[in-house]
Amino acid sequence: MGTQVPKQYLELDGRSVLEHSLSVLAADPAVTGVVLVGDAERWPAGVREALAGKPLLAAAGGEERCHSVLNGLRRLAAEVTDDPWVLVHDAARPCLRAADLRHLILSLAGHDVGGLLAVPVSDTLKRADGAGRVRHTLDRNDAWHAQTPQMFRLAQLTDAMERALEAGHPVTDESSAMEFAGHRPLLVEGHADNIKITRPEHLALAGFYLRQQGRL
Repeated sequence: MGTQVPKQYLELDGRSVLEHSLSVLAADPAVTGVVLVGDAERWPAGVREALAGKPLLAAAGGEERCHSVLNGLRRLAAEVTDDPWVLVHDAARPCLRAADLRHLILSLAGHDVGGLLAVPVSDTLKRADGAGRVRHTLDRNDAWHAQTPQMFRLAQLTDAMERALEAGHPVTDESSAMEFAGHRPLLVEGHADNIKITRPEHLALAGFYLRQQGRL
């Protein structure tokens, strides 16, 4: 992003990106609480307001995203006695649609593994060599862009994450860990406006999408 402030704390129309991300999750009746992973001392003042009274647990961040997620899962496991569904969501995805979140939850409620929001790839995909030259064109017919939230059972996801990390397997999302453990997560189609803010221009684009959704 080229900023001194982590992207989840950047301001987007008077609220942090994080607050926008939390508010849509907390508004769903199926979400009974949130585990927020990161430095609690840096949380914006409006975090608890964004949760609309739902419980908040804190967990320390890790070296990589996968370590942070595992810290959050372990923190939750220490507080519950059952094996709930968990939704893992990127703090830098403030444009998640409430309808897509509901669709994901309902689609996976009776599933034996779980799954994730995703959108079919519409662009032509190229595989490059080490010099940045096109090696070949990939078939996009069965390719999807993975998004978050990703929804799995707490115990099964924790076990899958631990096994992947112990094996030195690169885990870029929760579905990757579940796939490594032999599971086949379900792809639930969402919308392309559920962007992850990673570049400066994405902040303005997120503002546009939130206005289009009537959230600003």
